[in-house]
Amino acid sequence: MIRDPFNIHRSKSVFKSPVLRPSRAPPRDDPPKNTADDLGMAFSVPKNIPIFSNPQRDLEDRVWGSGSSSRNSLPMYKDKPYALTPSYRNRPFWKRKRVVGITTVVLALLYWMGLFSKPPKNSQNDTSKDWKWMSFSNEGAKVNWNERREHVVDAFELSWDAYKQHAWGYDEYRPIAKKGGMMSPKGLGWVIVDSLDTMMIMNLTSRVQDAREWISKSLTYDQDQDVNTFETTIRMLGGLLAAHYLSTEYPNLAPLEDDDEGAPGEDLYLEKAKDLADRLLSAFESPSGIPFASVNLKKYEGIPSHADMGASSTAEATTLQLEFKYLAKLTGEKDFWDRAEKVMQIVDDNGAKDGLLPIFIYATTGKFLGDNIRLGSRGDSYYEYLIKQYLQTNMKEPIYQEMWDEALRGVRKHLVTYTEPSQFTIIGERPSGLGQSLSPKMDHLVCFMPGTIALGATGGLTEAEARKLSTWSKKNEDDMVLARELMQTCWGMYKYMATGLAAEITYFNIANPPPAADSPHQAPKGFDADPAADWRADFAVKSNDVHNLQRPETVESLFYMWRITGDVQYREWGWEMFKSFINHTAVENKGGFTSLDNANIVPPRTRDNMESFWLAETLKYMYLLFSPNDFMPLDKIVLNTEAHPLPRFDMGPLFSTGWQRKPRDVNGEIIGKEKDDAEEEKKKKSKKEEDHSS
Repeated sequence: MIRDPFNIHRSKSVFKSPVLRPSRAPPRDDPPKNTADDLGMAFSVPKNIPIFSNPQRDLEDRVWGSGSSSRNSLPMYKDKPYALTPSYRNRPFWKRKRVVGITTVVLALLYWMGLFSKPPKNSQNDTSKDWKWMSFSNEGAKVNWNERREHVVDAFELSWDAYKQHAWGYDEYRPIAKKGGMMSPKGLGWVIVDSLDTMMIMNLTSRVQDAREWISKSLTYDQDQDVNTFETTIRMLGGLLAAHYLSTEYPNLAPLEDDDEGAPGEDLYLEKAKDLADRLLSAFESPSGIPFASVNLKKYEGIPSHADMGASSTAEATTLQLEFKYLAKLTGEKDFWDRAEKVMQIVDDNGAKDGLLPIFIYATTGKFLGDNIRLGSRGDSYYEYLIKQYLQTNMKEPIYQEMWDEALRGVRKHLVTYTEPSQFTIIGERPSGLGQSLSPKMDHLVCFMPGTIALGATGGLTEAEARKLSTWSKKNEDDMVLARELMQTCWGMYKYMATGLAAEITYFNIANPPPAADSPHQAPKGFDADPAADWRADFAVKSNDVHNLQRPETVESLFYMWRITGDVQYREWGWEMFKSFINHTAVENKGGFTSLDNANIVPPRTRDNMESFWLAETLKYMYLLFSPNDFMPLDKIVLNTEAHPLPRFDMGPLFSTGWQRKPRDVNGEIIGKEKDDAEEEKKKKSKKEEDHSS
């Protein structure tokens, strides 16, 4: 029996065989005859899976490792032709007539019995029955990671094709209702642009062609629409810049003639990115230079936040730099660089203690609002972009490495502790400031940290390579230990839940006072599946936090940890996570995959929404996790916070670090800060008195 998880090989398939572009690659070899034992599977291998020994896939795997951008050969695009099985047209007419008659009687009888009545709207279908092929017999089996990678492509194709069929051009997709929704009058390309580089990386040429055509003919940012500065930058601007990078530097991935050098549309993605960035730049036109939370695209007008007393999110203000700096490098327009860089100076001049920033900052004054310190929502990607800015310009801006190192020391000092009774490592929060109590709360968003810490420790090299450098130190060793321990905790957040999919927020049981980061500790190596296992006492999920939004942070870190450490357990954890997504989030009737309202019951309660980052990040990181290590090498690229790959580059004569940090004392405090704060307070008081008298 053919294993057919997505029902795409049925005899009356709705898929048509695509027309293949001519390939200049050599003829494909005969497919190898893999056995179930070779793949570690408890089923026979389907006949219609892609062949990883074919020239097109081999080229895809080589092109990143070689760094080649040659246009001399174009591979056959990867989209799999789905052949129809033979029809019954040669059967005798009387036989077909009898079948029709019998079928009619049976259907009428079933209808009379009420078997075609619709189920109640609130009923939940456990779609896991459709994915029994995910059962594996791993004991003693040889794992084929290329085969597993191809299952990720299947999941992407199902998600994308469902979106295209039911919500093409819309910014939102509800896979159960099979309907779309707009975020602006003409659409912003929220799903299409965000997913574009994933399709390029997966070599899905015909789907890239569809997306490119929509971007060329339908996408316009000349709309009277308010948009979030941060989200639009990381998803749309980042997506367009990554598409430009991949289509120009690696044209053999999903090759299109429209992108060829000299073709009329070769700069389509860059032109769209430039137009969007010009509009987003108005967010930086605040009194302080800290970007406003939103922008009106048509009016080129920055808009303060309607909540949080008008303050911007600190993470959002400081997670624009990779995109604007790369655009500046491409266009030679230094203003993009200067505006984004200025934000970092303003933030750092506040002199936050131990490099840990409150999560809100006023665009009007450039000063922080409140004392809430956390690495989850509104705080997370500030820290991520510190080390990535250092790597983006080929380690020529040490100021950002210094800020990253300072922040990581602060994390150890104030936020890292251990659970009880099992002593898992967590990063907590200080909602009332560093001098107040630690909250043992971890957003799923915090799980970007293990991979980012490992990336910072090795610079994108493997751990083995980095250890040979003269710069390797005890700090690097300690950072790698912390990364491994946090990775295990994040994986435990998945193992704790009934579906195997992590909650949005997890709380932990800790001692009072919580142990310091340098306290002795030893967590269990694995997670006992027994519902009464001791480790489960360390975890707690509240009823309001049981939802799963298809988030990528944990698989993102698994990808980095695998590439850097070479420990195969991180790949295995990623595969187990992928199977849980398939088993519990798949929508019937080829609807795609949905986020969950409750991931702690089986069957889960669904939310009926497919996040764009499911395609842009989660499935992309899954694909990369199972790919060869020289495919998208970490020492050649940086991935923005939406997983859009951008190149590392040299600044050249036009660009440089245009600011310096204020001098600090041995405790990290800005020298003279107290005097400056007193002067600032005096000015505020004087202004208040003037306003009152007038």
